[in-house]
Amino acid sequence: MAKKKATKKKATARKATRKEVLVVGSKTKTALKGSGKNTFNVSSDTLDAINELVYQAVEQAQKRCAANGRKTIRPYDILA
Repeated sequence: MAKKKATKKKATARKATRKEVLVVGSKTKTALKGSGKNTFNVSSDTLDAINELVYQAVEQAQKRCAANGRKTIRPYDILA
């Protein structure tokens, strides 16, 4: 019975560290695959990597916005 509790704690810890997905998986995979002569395969962890990039962009935009004394994130906060 003690093993079940330990396993449950591990599963809960994994869920807590996993970030919410901010990209639409099917649309992103379709865009990555391409079309016509140049088609590509997409590995299973590619969406996780793209999701991480989005989180980093959001964090940087928040920092730039705060550094400029604003509360509204503008496109140039993300693209800079």
